[in-house]
Amino acid sequence: MRETPEELRRLQELLDTSLTRSTGHLRSIIRTDRTLTAEQLTRVLTGMCTLALSTVTAKGEPRISGADGHFLHGTWYFGTARTAAKARHLAARPAASAAHMRGEELGVFTHGDAVTLNPESGEPDPAWPELLAYFKDFYGEDAFRWDEEVVFYRLDPHWMTVFAPDAAGLGVA
Repeated sequence: MRETPEELRRLQELLDTSLTRSTGHLRSIIRTDRTLTAEQLTRVLTGMCTLALSTVTAKGEPRISGADGHFLHGTWYFGTARTAAKARHLAARPAASAAHMRGEELGVFTHGDAVTLNPESGEPDPAWPELLAYFKDFYGEDAFRWDEEVVFYRLDPHWMTVFAPDAAGLGVA
């Protein structure tokens, strides 16, 4: 768990307000007894979590693809090749949605805006050095030409909800 108390507080507030603002149908599925707290969520989302990431084309058409997701500091981080279609989509239209699902045991659904951490030109995000160290440790120092091949993003969420009908089964009850 890498979250500070303030990051956990903000994440909990986001989870609570997102569920409150959701439709009655969604609230009938994701009830307070079938979700996780911010602290529980950060204990479940460790290491690499496969994301279904949705971006938008210039014609407004949705596109979904897989991405390695890392849940750090209360939000998703992910990367892709600088030449990937999703990188072009996010450069022009940063709105994105991500879903991480583990069967019927866990679903984490997030809508937000992707922020480039290591742009090709210009200054990197202030958090980039810490995150780069994390990614190099995770993938290996020589896994990529880090400044040339890959672009990493933070998904700044404006909505996030969690479906977890059995927190004990996830080991976080």
